[in-house]
Amino acid sequence: MFSGLWKRFQIFFSNARNRNITIAIVALLILSVLPWFRVGPPHVELAAESLLEHGPKWFTNGLLTTLLVDLVIILLAVFAVFRMKEVPGAWQNIVEMLIEGMWNLTQSIAGHGSANSRKFFPWVMTIFIFVLISNYIGLLPGFGSIGVWHSATGENHALVELGNQVAMAGGDAIAATAPAEEGAEVFVPLFRSPSADLNMTGALALISVFMTQFYGVQALGVGYFSKFFKNPFKDAMGAVVGFFELIAEISKIISFSFRLFGNIFAGEVVLLVMAFLVTFLLPSVFYGLELFIGFIQALVFMLLTLAFFTMATVSHDDHH
Repeated sequence: MFSGLWKRFQIFFSNARNRNITIAIVALLILSVLPWFRVGPPHVELAAESLLEHGPKWFTNGLLTTLLVDLVIILLAVFAVFRMKEVPGAWQNIVEMLIEGMWNLTQSIAGHGSANSRKFFPWVMTIFIFVLISNYIGLLPGFGSIGVWHSATGENHALVELGNQVAMAGGDAIAATAPAEEGAEVFVPLFRSPSADLNMTGALALISVFMTQFYGVQALGVGYFSKFFKNPFKDAMGAVVGFFELIAEISKIISFSFRLFGNIFAGEVVLLVMAFLVTFLLPSVFYGLELFIGFIQALVFMLLTLAFFTMATVSHDDHH
């Protein structure tokens, strides 16, 4: 048995490529435990932080990055139509494939050739691109590591010290959070993923739910609200069902905002913790996972919004 394993081991290392990759992996793992290459304790803050210590509190790192995402989208739109050719190049091909794929997806839900497809597509496509870039921009180098220092007030900051204040429970490291001391300095990252800011995800959810009501009223008139409000003396069961329909409609704001915020914020925290524990290699696995999750979350937000738009334009009686 051992002789067979030894032979396989020799065959594996006889290949120069396998040997070099193995040596590189071992070297990176060894470097990860050396103090010179260790990453400092991650900065974790649930809410977006104000960038100007003595300025307006609403100007946060999440808002700054949102403006940056808007600029990126504008530049992408300009470059997408700049010097368009009948024989498209690589960039034009990518844009056309993306638009065509999303257009076909929109038609499959809202109806092929319907006016709703043309009406909904600009909204849901914009949401998809905005959320996708917002999810991915937080994975760029510098996010969470480039920032400014503010004097701590003890009210709106917390220092999260992984490793210095750690409790062992079941073999897992649990971070302890301690309030910042008066007069100390607190690090505030310059950039924060918009999807990791509940203000942005909440605003996006409000837009989605508001436009759902708008398209419902546009298609069905004031009668659209009859599915929420019924005369309890004429239709008691319908009134009860309408009440729950209204609760479900309002809860969309909460589910939309917290689903996107929770997934992206938790993913970024996991990346920071993994980099703190093992500097090299291990974070790459979770980085690839976050790329996948970022795309799925953008697609889910878009599809749910499109489905709600479509259902709002159908009479409640047509469901029966």
